[in-house]
Amino acid sequence: MPKELRIPKVLTALPAPVRWLAVPVALACAVVLLIGSWSSADPKVEVPRPSGRAADHCRALAAALPHELLGHARHDPSPASPYVAAWGDSPRLVLRCGIDRPEELDGEHATDWSPTVDDVTWWSQKLSDGGYRFVTTMRAAYVEVTVPAGAAQNPFDPAAALSDLVKANIPG
Repeated sequence: MPKELRIPKVLTALPAPVRWLAVPVALACAVVLLIGSWSSADPKVEVPRPSGRAADHCRALAAALPHELLGHARHDPSPASPYVAAWGDSPRLVLRCGIDRPEELDGEHATDWSPTVDDVTWWSQKLSDGGYRFVTTMRAAYVEVTVPAGAAQNPFDPAAALSDLVKANIPG
């Protein structure tokens, strides 16, 4: 003998149309929350569009990039591009190759700290969120490494760790 279905008192106090919709609405909300939790909270990364030799150099750099950088696993943004790579989740380190020459290189920030590591000069810029942006100078393609606050013990470490690969793939 089948058991009788018991409806909670809270639902029986509601009008019939509301009772009929309560379960489907609750299920729909659960599905929306579940799908929302799958989406990435990372901000969209603008994909550079280099051309000619710069694009060739950037593709060569992309093929040489490591699967792990300073203990951070590689998780490239979607859709995949040979001009963008990322390591870590939140915050994440982002490399973009073939960017346009930053306007700041001609402005008041042109004299900001620009260390050279293994013959690769990195112009640096402190970001408003406490992170840093490093851009190679005097290379056949501009390479940008963004290091959000907290992504590395020393903000310059990711750029320094990538210097040999940049030097080998992006001629100066």
